Amino acid sequence: MSILGTSNLDVFGLNLGGNTFGWTTDEATSHGVLDAFVEAGGNFVDSADSYSAWVEGNSGGESETMIGSWLAKGDRERLVVATKVAQHPEFPGLSPGNVAAAADASLTRLGTDYIDLYFAHQYDPNTPIAESAAAFDALVRSGKIRHIGLSNFPAERIDEWFAVARAEGFAVPVALQPKYNLVAREDFETELAEVSARHHLAVLPYFSLASGFLTGKYRSAADLEGKARGGMAAGYLNDHGLTVVDALVSVAEELNVEAATVALAWLRSRDNVVAPIASASSVEQLPALMASASLELSNEQLQILNAVSEPVKVS
Repeated sequence: MSILGTSNLDVFGLNLGGNTFGWTTDEATSHGVLDAFVEAGGNFVDSADSYSAWVEGNSGGESETMIGSWLAKGDRERLVVATKVAQHPEFPGLSPGNVAAAADASLTRLGTDYIDLYFAHQYDPNTPIAESAAAFDALVRSGKIRHIGLSNFPAERIDEWFAVARAEGFAVPVALQPKYNLVAREDFETELAEVSARHHLAVLPYFSLASGFLTGKYRSAADLEGKARGGMAAGYLNDHGLTVVDALVSVAEELNVEAATVALAWLRSRDNVVAPIASASSVEQLPALMASASLELSNEQLQILNAVSEPVKVS
């Protein structure tokens, strides 16, 4: 377990992604995954009010609703719940009124009176940072959220949020959720690593397994056909990506673990990374993810993975 940034949240080293709930997993399967996750020692789940509005027939909020129905079994205190605002079709952006309304809607779907970690899901150029920071601070003061997180924010806007918060006495963010993995290192390492360290932000990478590419199961376009995340993983199917996967699989075989376990353990070895986000569409996928929270890679193994995955811009 690790403390999340400057917060008082003590979290497991894997942040269970809730984006599959209501997308590739129905309610019963989602509950099974959550049961197995908590029974194995996990306590940290990630969601967003927009999950999974991209699915035909969904409107957003499906993930939160399924987490809420699980929490209703009486397990609220066992779970640190993170969710987000800015991308729900009915609650776009970070204007104060929208943030307040979206938070209430999320609380209703989750069936709880507080959210442990509430993220601004993306920078909103149409709303001054000062207004958004004030809106999040008001939620902290009201007890509706415990801590603030930022996701998909450029470094200069993170600095601005902190400057405003400190000048006005607002609650400051404690976590940053960037896109970061073995085949997508450049954006975080060249733009966000320094700012996250300077502000003592816990880093919680999303797309930690590159949409499944870093499981080692996808070596050709044919392997991706019919897969829910095939379109996203296809962007990594190139010489660089396949070279990284070859090295990843080699290290995994040496350790007798899954490639996904090694990919997540590598992220945990990076400065300020507390709990990479990874999702499971079935209980059977969980053990490889959970094992990453305790796997420590040797210096030699880290050097191999660092060298082969030297930052390359991925569109």
